[in-house]
Amino acid sequence: MQPGKKNKEKQPIINSNLILLIAGLFGIVTGWLDLAALNQASEVVSDLFIRMLKLISLPIIFFALVSTLSGMGKTSEVKRLGGQVLKYTVITTLVAASVALALYLLIAPAGNPGPLAATDEPAGPTGSYWSYLAGVIPSSFVEPFYTHNVMGVLFLALLLSAAIMALERRQKEILHSFFDSMFAAIMKMTGLILKLMPLAVWAFVNQFIHDLQSQKILQDLALYLLCVLLANIVQAGLILPILLKFKGISPWQTMKAMWPALTVAFFAKSSAAALPYAVECAERDMRIQSKVARFSLPLCITVNMNACAAFILITVLFVSQSNGILFSPLELLSWIVIASIAAIGNAGVPMGCYMLSSAFLAAMGVPLQLLVIILPFYALIDMLESAINVWSDSCVTVMVNADLSPAMDVAEGESDQQVDHNRRDPT
Repeated sequence: MQPGKKNKEKQPIINSNLILLIAGLFGIVTGWLDLAALNQASEVVSDLFIRMLKLISLPIIFFALVSTLSGMGKTSEVKRLGGQVLKYTVITTLVAASVALALYLLIAPAGNPGPLAATDEPAGPTGSYWSYLAGVIPSSFVEPFYTHNVMGVLFLALLLSAAIMALERRQKEILHSFFDSMFAAIMKMTGLILKLMPLAVWAFVNQFIHDLQSQKILQDLALYLLCVLLANIVQAGLILPILLKFKGISPWQTMKAMWPALTVAFFAKSSAAALPYAVECAERDMRIQSKVARFSLPLCITVNMNACAAFILITVLFVSQSNGILFSPLELLSWIVIASIAAIGNAGVPMGCYMLSSAFLAAMGVPLQLLVIILPFYALIDMLESAINVWSDSCVTVMVNADLSPAMDVAEGESDQQVDHNRRDPT
């Protein structure tokens, strides 16, 4: 039964990738032919597809965050475990986004637009920085949606999530169910739009080839891919092992124990698919307490997306700056926070990193032709990112277990003493 089910699940994925490849190749051919009728058709198709992406862009970001964060537990043990998991999740995700920004500025895949040159505005209260920060807080609930204020939407999502988490359990469950259902509905809409992806790929590739005047964009794409790969490698091979060493945990032993789960995540391109293997490896080979492994790993699969944060930051900056958009130093730093928050709220999104990147770019009004050119490479990037996300989940779980083991041992000892006392003195 299971092998058959896996084959049925993989077949649509293979067919979909093949169709996208054929669409891209067809776009290359029609672009070189430079036929006026096809060029006009590609413009119409690309414009309609971008409009549909803009339609769902901000709702995806808003409902993904609210549905994820509003589902957090409130009991004392869940608070203790969840607090530790979220602490390490936030730390590792922010570090991943920071490493990605540093590498992006160092490699400069979109050329050297000189972002630091955009700092000539006055720094006083009337300067653009203060206006930028003030714009984060909208004057009404719907304002950021019709003004495409991404930061305003993030602020509303975080504020509403915090309010929901503070409610009584019954009210919280009702609202969480509502926003979770709304998110599912938005994702259904997204699925319908994605069915048009082959046509959109043809249109964007046709326009790209038609407008291609030099080989510079191909060099930029190579540097972009190098930037994404290096950011993931540094996070997985340097940052996370350093954090484990700081806790007195062997990175090599952890990697060796969790290798089966990392392999499944890599080839399945899915963190969720690797979850059963990750829990088994954590309990059997890493000797992690069951209550920690079975709580931390599912939660990490939902919110701990280090590789996604790096991809979102690099992709948004690359596509934006390739289209002539400059960012001030404050805006560059703010993207560390934005990418981290988006990655944490990326629960259950198909092609999550790619879709959230396109959502941000569409909301900002950035042309998406270059993003569609990146799409064929994303299949390979997604394999690496899935494995790195599971590796990060494993590291977080191991660190949480190390932090909570003494407290849990004491709690279990007190519980055993209480049971013995009750047996001796039933009254």
